[in-house]
Amino acid sequence: MQFKLMVNGRSMTVDAPADMPLLWVLRDLLKLPGTKYGCGIGQCAACTVHINGAPQRSCVLTVEAAAKSRITTIEGLSSDGTHPVQIAWQDIDVPQCGYCQTGQIMAAAALLKRTPNPTDKDIDDAMDGNLCRCGTYLRIRQAIHKAAAINHSKVPSSTNKNTKSAKPKISTGAKKGGE
Repeated sequence: MQFKLMVNGRSMTVDAPADMPLLWVLRDLLKLPGTKYGCGIGQCAACTVHINGAPQRSCVLTVEAAAKSRITTIEGLSSDGTHPVQIAWQDIDVPQCGYCQTGQIMAAAALLKRTPNPTDKDIDDAMDGNLCRCGTYLRIRQAIHKAAAINHSKVPSSTNKNTKSAKPKISTGAKKGGE
């Protein structure tokens, strides 16, 4: 069956069974490998994509159900890795094995879109169910706070990738001497 999809801002047509999980359409038919397979039952969130701006598990969402939606994958978050969440992830050095990170980043980006200045509780609630086998949850939380600061203050990413600050540097915009 043919389905017209809007993926990363581009209209695409795929020929797939109606019950094929969106995950496999993205990875196998559209050759977008950034979305990861973790569990296949919607429990780990490694396969998270945005459907009309909201995070969804693509392993349990059929292509038929997604056909009339705007789909954003990690490849569509930014073409060059400059989305504030991606910058913060690198600056805080979040990934250990990295397997869950696509889903974590997509969930974090959706959170910041609806809650630009999240509390720790907001982050914990939004990221609940995104499993990280390596346990980088504290760095994930730090990175989300840093991404929020980048959004608000236009904080540039650090040029030293080994810099690991507990708190994001926030520019007040004030010039020296009170100007």
